[in-house]
Amino acid sequence: MREYLLTLCVTAAVTYLLTGPVRKFAIVAGAMPEIRARDVHREPTPRLGGIAMFFGLCAGLLVADHLENLNEVFSKSNEPRALLSGAALIWLIGVLDDKFEIDALIKLGGQMIAAGVMVMQGLTILWLPIPSVGSVALTQWQGTLLTVALVVITINAVNFVDGLDGLAAGMVCIAAAAFFLYAYRVWVSYGIEAAAPATLFAAILMGMCLGFLPHNMHPARIFMGDSGSMLIGLVLAAGAISITGQVDPDALKLFAGSEKAAVHQTVPVYIPLLLPLTIIAIPAADLILAIVRRTWRGQSPFAADRGHLHHRLLEVGHSHSRAVLIMYFWSALIAFGALAYSVNSASMWIVLGVVFLSAIGLALLLLPRFTPRAPRWAEHFVPPRYRRRRAVVEEPVPAPAVEEESRAPVTAGVAGVNGATALGARSRPLERRKAETSR
Repeated sequence: MREYLLTLCVTAAVTYLLTGPVRKFAIVAGAMPEIRARDVHREPTPRLGGIAMFFGLCAGLLVADHLENLNEVFSKSNEPRALLSGAALIWLIGVLDDKFEIDALIKLGGQMIAAGVMVMQGLTILWLPIPSVGSVALTQWQGTLLTVALVVITINAVNFVDGLDGLAAGMVCIAAAAFFLYAYRVWVSYGIEAAAPATLFAAILMGMCLGFLPHNMHPARIFMGDSGSMLIGLVLAAGAISITGQVDPDALKLFAGSEKAAVHQTVPVYIPLLLPLTIIAIPAADLILAIVRRTWRGQSPFAADRGHLHHRLLEVGHSHSRAVLIMYFWSALIAFGALAYSVNSASMWIVLGVVFLSAIGLALLLLPRFTPRAPRWAEHFVPPRYRRRRAVVEEPVPAPAVEEESRAPVTAGVAGVNGATALGARSRPLERRKAETSR
């Protein structure tokens, strides 16, 4: 565990320290696009934050390669090199898109090529565990197509959800944390060394997100751009492919009693391979809804709009920070709920806890429709928006005498004889003062 924590801290530190210089470089390079109709920020903000995240990834892999307990991951497996090759390719495509905004189809082709590069180096799905059936061996073409599909889905799911400050980095960090705990349990508790690469990938991914978040929280000083969102999506997919495609359920059945029981225990990590529904449940749901919505309107599935889940939260009335926290809450509930279910699927307390927290999440979603008011004795301890508004009676302010005098000639000129009488009455005290002065 100490080696993983050291790798995480080094990755986070390198990402954090490089984000500041990368921001200055993005400003000089002109990677500050104009504000579009779908954007929620009000000032042009530099992109290219993925540059710092990529170098954080490289630093994490380099440190892990020199640690005694993690060095075996590089000597016994080619998966770290496969990850670095695919990450470098997808990162270059993202950098070009952040600067020049390349076509969506070109990006899709680049994503498929990056996934193919990882497959060629051994990071692929060899068999597919199916609950109540067991492990089903896949042919080379089936494994390749399934691997490429998973990588493309995960990359675009993370890319679509990157619409608010700190949203994508925080949600992926939560998913990576849950995935790390699961992979570490498979490796340490069951002694299966094939789960070590996935554990390392999850630790590095957490470091990348944690190092970038301080610069990306609202109001963001820099955006990760496609160079960052596609990168962390690929790393997340690589971890899921590694633990699912390389860990044989036959090894788990020694601890579970049978192959079907072993497959049943590992269901929470296979679900993100099939749909995915747990590790990237919220981004995947947003991706599916966006494709259906745009196709229904006759638009391209890659056409940008303001119909994403985070946009709808803003339209309901949530603030920017509250919308991000709500998305964090649902991501953590689904990811860690699946993790708890994988540890003890027979416990009813886990199901009841998830149901209770889901009810709290629904209440948070409806919060802007209600305006709770605190009692008067507690008004000093709550924000001003929760205090009762008191009616303020404004007293009429009398007009200055100078204004009345300035209006007098106009009134006299319009009022005729009455105006002249009023002007004569006002001029009498002045005549008396002149007479006294002459005396």
